[in-house]
Amino acid sequence: MAGLMMVFMFISIAYMHYVRIEKEKIKEVAVAYENAQLQLYNALDIEFAKDLQDWDAEIDKQTLEVRFKSPDVLFGLGSTELKPKFKLILDDFFPRYLKVLDNYQEHITEVRIEGHTSTDWTGTTNPDIAYFNNMALSQGRTRAVLQYVYDIKNIATHQQWVKSKFAAVGYSSAHPILDKTGKEDPNRSRRVTFKVVTNAELQIRKIIQE
Repeated sequence: MAGLMMVFMFISIAYMHYVRIEKEKIKEVAVAYENAQLQLYNALDIEFAKDLQDWDAEIDKQTLEVRFKSPDVLFGLGSTELKPKFKLILDDFFPRYLKVLDNYQEHITEVRIEGHTSTDWTGTTNPDIAYFNNMALSQGRTRAVLQYVYDIKNIATHQQWVKSKFAAVGYSSAHPILDKTGKEDPNRSRRVTFKVVTNAELQIRKIIQE
């Protein structure tokens, strides 16, 4: 009986040691993710700090989103056609954006070009019709943005990477921007963002599955 108890004790000790090692591995991945995210944010901030005000854009430190906020600059009402000023902004922004991301490719799973709308839709008060019309609109806009930046001449050497990592995602009005009173801000809700998705979650999953 004493021998059996010793066996169980050794098994318990071995298991606790294994759990501790796995926790340490996950912690290392989390720390590496935080460091990489901070470094990438700092690199983006250094690269674009002087341009953000002119572009009416901002960089979110937590989500690594570069957010273009001025609907009057981006597209016409109900249109998927990029306005000339937005094209000029993208001509300047996108090659420099890729240059920054070059240094962090090992940490990047995906880059999403995300389109967001307000809940409004001209000609209807039905929220379901508005939602699905805005879904088609936001999807069309992000595809138009992706196609435009893909065809920029001086990013030709990055086109294969863009095809493998970039996605165009339209969210309709699912993620509105709210004002201080908690109500939707329609103008700020209409936006286009470039969002980096890191591979930290994937790395943690691999550790758990091993």
